[in-house]
Amino acid sequence: MEEIMREREKAQQVKVIALITAACLLGDSMLYVVLPTHWQEFGLSSLWEVGILLSVNRLVRLPLNPVIGWLYQRLSMRQGIGVAVLLAVLTTASYGLLDGFWLLLLMRCVWGVAWSFLRLGAYFLILEMSDERNRGSHMGTYNGLYRLGSLAGMLVGALLADLFGADSVSISFGIVTLLALPFVIRHVSAERVSQSPTQVAEELATSENSGEKAYGIPKAQPLWKNAPIIWTLLTGLLLAMLYQGVFTATVSYLMDQRIPNGMEVAGIVIGAATVAGVLQALRWGWEPFLAPWFGRKSDGPKGRRPLFVGTLVVAGLLFAAVPLELPFAWWLVVLLVIQLTSTVLTTVMDALASDVASQSSKVAVITAYTVAIDLGAALGPFSGYLVEALWGTTALYLSAGVVLLLLALRWGKSTLKESAAKVGQIGQ
Repeated sequence: MEEIMREREKAQQVKVIALITAACLLGDSMLYVVLPTHWQEFGLSSLWEVGILLSVNRLVRLPLNPVIGWLYQRLSMRQGIGVAVLLAVLTTASYGLLDGFWLLLLMRCVWGVAWSFLRLGAYFLILEMSDERNRGSHMGTYNGLYRLGSLAGMLVGALLADLFGADSVSISFGIVTLLALPFVIRHVSAERVSQSPTQVAEELATSENSGEKAYGIPKAQPLWKNAPIIWTLLTGLLLAMLYQGVFTATVSYLMDQRIPNGMEVAGIVIGAATVAGVLQALRWGWEPFLAPWFGRKSDGPKGRRPLFVGTLVVAGLLFAAVPLELPFAWWLVVLLVIQLTSTVLTTVMDALASDVASQSSKVAVITAYTVAIDLGAALGPFSGYLVEALWGTTALYLSAGVVLLLLALRWGKSTLKESAAKVGQIGQ
């Protein structure tokens, strides 16, 4: 009975940290839909400034993630996430209080710091209180719930900005984010990540603990020589590049190619951008339900890898189908199922990375993983539009499909090898 109660408390804590993250995301998500249309209200002089403001927060996270991972050895998880909430309040409110490119650029950089504290803190928290039996479920719950902040920020933020102006919405969202602070104080653990601070310098380059038996990770070997860790980081980078970068950045462009004059629904013509926005909002609507479900599936007796490999195969075929001249309704189904595969792969990939981290260096692996994700997301839009400009949409999505199928092949081979090794051990 006590164990059941502890598990329920842990599950509740995951939900709380997810909702705290959702509250912090309100301002950032609002900005993605409001800034391109209300940029003059923010004191900007041109659209190129909009592009820089929406991307700089990702770029600053690349060098900052290792530093913040190191800081989590000195700060408790409550302190780290508390700092993130305060910075999120500051940045969200500043969008309504400050005008001009340079001040907003500074605030977007500060938001990058806040997001790194939030994301790393959540990973560490889930890692501390989970194991292989429930890690997928906890990751799915977190990923599903925190995206409610994106959904509310984009839909509610856009509506309120059109009615009352961007300044009022930014300040209101800042106040809502501040309400998350008491939940941090009450529900987030005051403990540090369970590793010795004296090991941190070595851990950024070395895996110390023995994960050899479970994951084939050699002892006291540099991270860049650990094949399971390298493949985990590379896979995370490529998935972020293809989904968060290429697909998210080009879906509106694809939609405009298919319906340049919009589409008529109930006598009303809806533009391509609106259709693309609704399409992506559907994912944030289903993730609170489907991400935990897929996470629990990955915790089952068959493990995560069969689900991961199967979804990679489906995703590769669907990406390759995007350029095909399908009927528009079926083409929309392809895009929707691609988003469904994103839900599965993101959830399972996070759980796989946490599995590897739990058997090696927690801080080093999780920090490197977040850097890989941010790097992939940052490279995705640039590389996607570069390939599209040079060789066209067909080449872009066919190459993306090939990459996903190659990843499926690599993970499938390693899964078969591990299964054969386990059968051999049972036979002995």
